Amino acid sequence: MREKSGERDDRWAYQSLHFSYIFRFGEDSVEKMVGWTLENVPAASGPQILEIGSGNGTLLFALRDAGYAASHLTGLDYSLDAVKLARLIASTRNSEEIAFRVGDFLRDSPPLTTGRPDASGRWDLLLDKGTYDAISLGDKDGLGRSPQEAYPGEASRLLKEGGYILITCKPKFNSIPRVDRFNSL
Repeated sequence: MREKSGERDDRWAYQSLHFSYIFRFGEDSVEKMVGWTLENVPAASGPQILEIGSGNGTLLFALRDAGYAASHLTGLDYSLDAVKLARLIASTRNSEEIAFRVGDFLRDSPPLTTGRPDASGRWDLLLDKGTYDAISLGDKDGLGRSPQEAYPGEASRLLKEGGYILITCKPKFNSIPRVDRFNSL
C-alpha cells in the first residue's frame, strides 16, 4: 500500500506489515520520523528504540523531547567520534540516559548486549535515517554479495515479534530494500 504524505510527489511512505519507508529529505526528515513514531509506536507503550547510524543523536534527542523515555533509547554508530559527540550533546541536554554505542550494524552485536532491550534481546522499533543508503554503496564481498543483502536479516534478528523498522532512504530503484526480504524472515 502506498500513501501520499506531503504536498510533493516525491514525498510518500510505503508500508507493508510493520516495515515502512519515508522518502523525504531535508530539514524536516527528523520531524517526519518522530511523527510516524508517535503515531505507530506511542511513547506511552514504553518502547525500546534503537537507531542504526545515530550520528550525533539528533533523532534520539527529538524522540526524548517528544516524550519517549531516554533510558529506552539507544544509538548505534560505527564512528567513535560521532558517538563521543552524541554523548557530549546528551550531557548538555539532560539526556545522559540515552545510550550511544560504537558498532557496525552488519558485523557487531552490541545492540543485543547493551542491556536496553527486553529479556529477548530484541527491540520494539529500529530507526534508520540514511544508514541503509550508505550500506548500499558498500563493496560486494568475495561471493558477489552486496552488504545491503545482510540488512534484512540483521534487522529481523534485532526486532521483537510485531516490532517496527522505519527507514529513510533515497528512492532509487536498486537501493530500496525489497519488502519481501523483510517479510519472509
